[in-house]
Amino acid sequence: MRIIFMGTPDFSVGTLEALVEAGHDVCLAVTQPDKPKGRGKEMQSTPVKEAAERHGIPVYQPKKIRDPQCVEELKKYQADVMVVIAFGQILPRSILELTPYGCINVHASLLPKYRGAAPIQWSIIEGETVTGVTTMQMDEGLDTGDMIMKTEVPIAEDETGGTLHDKLSDAGAKLCVETLKAIEDGTAAFEKQGESPTAYARMLDKKLGNIDWNEPAARIERLVRGLAPWPSAYTHWNGKVMKIWRAKAESSRSEGKENGAPKAEPGTVRSVAKDHFAVQTGDGILKVYELQIPGKKRMETGAFLRGYALEEGTVFTRE
Repeated sequence: MRIIFMGTPDFSVGTLEALVEAGHDVCLAVTQPDKPKGRGKEMQSTPVKEAAERHGIPVYQPKKIRDPQCVEELKKYQADVMVVIAFGQILPRSILELTPYGCINVHASLLPKYRGAAPIQWSIIEGETVTGVTTMQMDEGLDTGDMIMKTEVPIAEDETGGTLHDKLSDAGAKLCVETLKAIEDGTAAFEKQGESPTAYARMLDKKLGNIDWNEPAARIERLVRGLAPWPSAYTHWNGKVMKIWRAKAESSRSEGKENGAPKAEPGTVRSVAKDHFAVQTGDGILKVYELQIPGKKRMETGAFLRGYALEEGTVFTRE
C-alpha cells in the first residue's frame, strides 16, 4: 500500500520501520517541527524524521496540521492510507477522509481503556496486570474510532514506563502490519467502542511525580515505576529534590517487622539497612533501592548511604 506515515517520538519509529520492511511504499513522513534542545539550544530532529531520512523518505513538518495548505500538500502524494501513531496534533476531518482507507491509528492500550496521551504510564500507575495495543479507524473523537485489531501485553511486577514503552512499540509495529494486510484483503472487522471503564490517560507533567506519602505504599511504588524514566517520582530531603528510581512496597501487615516500632507519620524513615531505607506511607512501607540527588547520577541506595548520613526518624516531604 502507498502510505503517508504520521508520528513523532521513539514510540512511532518501530511501526515506521516495520512498514518499510513489509514492503509498503511509505511515500511521506509527517512529523512535528524540530525543536531546540539542551544547553546549546541546538535544533533537534524528531525520532521519526531521523528514521525517515535513513530510508530516504520525504519529510513534512507542519506547525499546524489544520492549516488548509497542509491538506493540499498531503493530496499530492495520492496515498491509499495514512498510518498515525503518536503524531502530537489533532487531525481535522479533511485529513481523516483524505485517503481511500482513511487514517489508521496505533494506540498503546486495550481500547476503550486508557484513551488519551499517556496510556502506557497510567496503566502501570493504576495497577493493571495486562495492557496492549489497539489499531483503530480514526474519527474526530479522541481515541474513539472503530477498533480493528488488538494484541495483549502482560505487565510485569517490576515493569517501568520505559520497559513497557518498548514492549508496546514492538507489539504495535507488528499489529499495524497485520491490520493493513487485513484492510487490503478486505477481511478487517471494525468494532464500535463502548464507554471507557477507566479515566482519561492525561498527559504527564513533572508535578505528577511529587510523592504524597499519605498514599498507600503499593500505589507509590507503581508511581515510581510508571514515571520511570520520565518525568520520574520524587520527594524532598534536606531541602533537595530526591528522585526515587526503584522501590518496593510492603503491606501494613509486614511493616512492623522493620524495627518493631509503632506506626510513624507518613514520610518518616523507619529503618536504614545496607542496601535500602524504608519509609512509612499511609498504608505500608516503601523500601527505596535506587535514587538520585541533584548534581549526581542515579545510584544504588547502598552507595548513597555510604556517602550521606540518613537516620531513622528523618522525614521526607512534598515541598
